[in-house]
Amino acid sequence: MSTFLTNSNIIAQRFGPILGRFLLAALFIPAGVNKIIGFSTVAGYMASKGLPMVDTLLVLTIIIELGGGLMILLGWHARLASLCIALFLIPVTIIFHPYWDIADAQEMMTQQHMFMKNMAIIGGLLCMTGLGSGKFSLKAAKFS
Repeated sequence: MSTFLTNSNIIAQRFGPILGRFLLAALFIPAGVNKIIGFSTVAGYMASKGLPMVDTLLVLTIIIELGGGLMILLGWHARLASLCIALFLIPVTIIFHPYWDIADAQEMMTQQHMFMKNMAIIGGLLCMTGLGSGKFSLKAAKFS
C-alpha cells in the first residue's frame, strides 16, 4: 500500500501540473477567441451591465483570457498569468454573477452556481500561482 501511495504521489507531482494547466487553458483560450469572434455581441452584453469603455475593457479581457491562457498552457510565466487571471476574475464574478440581487429562484441558483464555479477557478489559479507550472513547461525547459 505504501508503494502505491508513493508511486501515485510521484505521478501526481509529475503530471498534475501539466494536466491542470491544460484544463485551465481549455477554459480561457476559447473564451478569448469567442470574444474576438463575437466582439460586438459581447460588448453589448458588457454595456448592459453598466460597464464604461466597453471596447477597451473587452480588448483587455481578450488579452487576459487568450494571452494568459496561452501562457498557462505553455508554462511560460504561468505564475504571473495565473495571478493576473485570478485578480481579473474577482470583479468579473461580482459584476456578472450577482446572485444575491436576483429575485427569481431558478436564475438565482444558476448565478450562484456560476459565482461558486468562478471561485473554484480562482482557487485553482492561486494554487498555480503558488506552486508554479511544473516539470513540463517552457520555464522548466533547458535551452543551451
